[in-house]
Amino acid sequence: YCWSYAKDWCELQQREDMDGIAGPIFISIGDSEKLNVFLEKNPYVDRDSVLVDDYNFDAYKAAGFGRADEQDKEVAKEATKNMGAPKIGFKGAWDYLTSAGKLAPIPKDMKFGEIPEGVLRLGGTFVVNGDDIKYR
Repeated sequence: YCWSYAKDWCELQQREDMDGIAGPIFISIGDSEKLNVFLEKNPYVDRDSVLVDDYNFDAYKAAGFGRADEQDKEVAKEATKNMGAPKIGFKGAWDYLTSAGKLAPIPKDMKFGEIPEGVLRLGGTFVVNGDDIKYR
């Protein structure tokens, strides 16, 4: 899902009527190795537009992103109604499936049977104009 979302935002920025618009800026959980795999599979994403948050989740916490297991069950149920299958085609689906293990936000020192916090973290979209958050 995030691959097609990232592609949509990168394509939107290329439109002529978006001249002068900064962004998108992507924040993800992981490390430089995971970022390199993602960028290899998604060449339309500019490396300079990505920040990788480590497993302390400081950027995610600062943005106010919580965890899936901390959300109200009814709110979560309603939110899933807006989700759909990503539009990434066969090659994109194959790339995703063959890269998922390398990209999963699981720290190297994770013990078997533990649930990695990175897979529970929620993300989001912000639209910012100067110092004002216009959409969250």
